[in-house]
Amino acid sequence: MPRDDYSIARRLGQKQYHAAVSAGKYPYLQSLDEILSYTEVQGELNLGLVDIPLDMIAGTKTAGRQNAFSCGFMPLLAEKSEFATKWVSLYDSHMKIGIHDPIIAYEFMNKFYVQEGNKRVSVMKMVGAASIPGTVTRIIPKKTDDIQTKIYYEFMDFYEVAPINEILFSKEGSYAALLVEMGKTTKTPLNDDEIKDLRYAYTQFADLYLAKGGAKFSTTTGDAFLLYIKFFGYGDTLSHTPAEMKENITKLWDEYELANTDSGAKLIEEPEDVPQKNFLGRLLPGITPQKQKIAFIHEKNPETSSWTYGHELGRMHLEQTYPHQVETHHWENVDPDVNGLESIEEAIDMGCDLIFTTTPRLIGASLKAAVSHPDVKILNCSVNTSYQSIRTYYGRMYEAKFLIGALAAAMSTTDHIGYIGDYPICGSIANVNAFALGARMINPRAQVHLEWSKTLDWDKNRLRNNPDIEIISGPDMITPGTPSREFGLYGIQDGKTYNIATPMWHWGKYYEKIIHNILSGSWKRSKEALNYWWGMSANVIDVICSQTLPIGTTRLIEFLRSSICADAFRPFAGILRSQDGIVQSDKDACLSPLEIVSMDWLAENVVGKIPEVEDLTEAAKAVVLLQGINQQKAEVIGGATK
Repeated sequence: MPRDDYSIARRLGQKQYHAAVSAGKYPYLQSLDEILSYTEVQGELNLGLVDIPLDMIAGTKTAGRQNAFSCGFMPLLAEKSEFATKWVSLYDSHMKIGIHDPIIAYEFMNKFYVQEGNKRVSVMKMVGAASIPGTVTRIIPKKTDDIQTKIYYEFMDFYEVAPINEILFSKEGSYAALLVEMGKTTKTPLNDDEIKDLRYAYTQFADLYLAKGGAKFSTTTGDAFLLYIKFFGYGDTLSHTPAEMKENITKLWDEYELANTDSGAKLIEEPEDVPQKNFLGRLLPGITPQKQKIAFIHEKNPETSSWTYGHELGRMHLEQTYPHQVETHHWENVDPDVNGLESIEEAIDMGCDLIFTTTPRLIGASLKAAVSHPDVKILNCSVNTSYQSIRTYYGRMYEAKFLIGALAAAMSTTDHIGYIGDYPICGSIANVNAFALGARMINPRAQVHLEWSKTLDWDKNRLRNNPDIEIISGPDMITPGTPSREFGLYGIQDGKTYNIATPMWHWGKYYEKIIHNILSGSWKRSKEALNYWWGMSANVIDVICSQTLPIGTTRLIEFLRSSICADAFRPFAGILRSQDGIVQSDKDACLSPLEIVSMDWLAENVVGKIPEVEDLTEAAKAVVLLQGINQQKAEVIGGATK
């Protein structure tokens, strides 16, 4: 009988009421008007008819009826009240013909508040419905620096192309990252079938993830869904059966637990000191151990990419250092979106159980391979990841850039120095600022004119044609296929270019130390996200200077280098000022590793700005979405280990 169902609903409401009171929470429905009374809004937007997820309806628009319901929309008023009679009549009607009239509601910060139709919502929740139609008006909050507001503005951009309410994230950049995984942008609306596919895949995932215990985590189900897609790919996710998805969620459970700890990624600043006797013990005379097969997967080739050229030099260094212990193979021109996973699988089929993917864009393929091959060691060259399935490695290049900046100021006869950056990603902002601080240490009036080579308005002659600039910091290395003297720190005199110094990535030394660790048996599996972040003290970063430098300048650079290696001098110590004001006011303080890798500010003596994503080339946008500053802040912590 409907009256009996009201009694059941009322008991549920009372249970919800008492549970909320016991937890110190408000036991009734929230009132949007009350919320808005202390919130600044920017305007309203009519969304039209929307299929509203019932679990996203948080309360009422006004305070008029909020006390008639528990916080879970179950009725609280007496069974003989007029309210109960109307609720029972509506319930009876729904059981016979259904509820079809849309409610009227407001949406604010991803929650819905009912203006008309509270009883309909209550009845639909009672019968276990998933959603209810409603005519919705969005209340737009004023744009602020609050993290939740920033994410909500990203959601509104996402909603323009994919009107789905239930996918929520807790980190900036996630909506854009989801679209990238789908091969979409915020400029192209999804068609009806694509929206249906996304909603179905998310709903199936959410049911299985929450059934596994995902509700205990502080991150959202949307965060977990995006992580799933990063590992398995969006196309494959759409094809996964519930059984397959359930199995895959189980495989990723350690990753989900890691994502919900405060530990984040551990930045390891120094290589492990492995005793030589342990290493030599593996290489006793008369014993020929099986060679370690190692694969290097490159996005480009060494003839056209100085980055790939450097890693290839590192690979060849390994072969020369361990001729009897390692066997290396390499893949070039690997498109991460086309044959990234295929190339890694080929390497594994050849017997390679240690794989280096040498660019951040290959991290997606690395993650997919890691799930299928948990016994294979996979390392990706990047600095902004927090996964225990793979490890990452990068260098503290900012240490070398500080030396280069000091050298630039010492060699310049003006107060103006040029700097050419490439991608505005994690670590590169620190490079710019370290260079600027090094220059200012030598010349307090030094100004660094910053240009970005990956922006749409890039003009490679802009710095060169500036009559006040005679010293420029350019790309770190030359490309064999296009030789040029405009790399490292170079000067311009009478229209001719001369080289002064260049920062160096000693990838061979980097790989040697990792291989030494593995061959010695010191490599251990870890449930932590490990990020190798080595610098000059590990001999993986250095500065090579011209022999024509003045002897005093050479001695200065050598002194600074030895001080940094001995940890007696830190570039980002003391009072630091940005273009917008003081960043660090304590003269005895030093920025943490997190603050260094995730810098989103420029030093006060930098002339220029950090480009917006829309100002970048298409290729650069893809890199920034993977290694952008916001991603880093969300995934890497400041606690580093030596």
